[in-house]
Amino acid sequence: MLAELTGWLVDTVAGLGYAGIVALMAVESSFIPFPSEVVMIPAGYLAAQGKMDISLVIFSGLVGSMIGAYINYFGALWIGRRFLERYGRYFFISQKTLEKMDVFFERHGAVSTFIGRLIPGVRQLISVPAGLARMNLALFSAYTALGAGLWGAILALLGYFIGGNEALIAEYLHEITITLAAGAVAIIAAYVWFMKKEAETDA
Repeated sequence: MLAELTGWLVDTVAGLGYAGIVALMAVESSFIPFPSEVVMIPAGYLAAQGKMDISLVIFSGLVGSMIGAYINYFGALWIGRRFLERYGRYFFISQKTLEKMDVFFERHGAVSTFIGRLIPGVRQLISVPAGLARMNLALFSAYTALGAGLWGAILALLGYFIGGNEALIAEYLHEITITLAAGAVAIIAAYVWFMKKEAETDA
């Protein structure tokens, strides 16, 4: 069953080509979240067989992820922000709460966006609060690209080197996810320590 599913995914990605990777990753990164593993790992495997170029696979995945992130960001910015400013009080979200969110993303938006792109379940959603808080677009783009590019490259390379072994993929993907989560916690801890030291210096 697993082998049949894997074969179907590989054939699907092969049939869609690079444009398909862009489209699927855009969907994955926006309003219909599904595992990016089902796109990038088969694409990496196809690159190992010489049917795709690994650099173009990674680039296509990044482009798709950015498109999806922008859909969420601008949707939250143009629609969500206006909605909350007008009706937020009915959902216990005051103007003061929105202002606090703005301040938070102004100060910590970069690290929040980067870390968010590495955490399963948060990866697709981090663009929404960034848009609601009107995070600087250049910073949002840079750190989204950094996080999404890293994750996409890891998946593509995983497929490239061991794409033909489902058991190894499951094992390594689990280990990679744990490692990235631990790294995210370490970055957050270091960031909090740095901000605390900076506050003590300013005082």
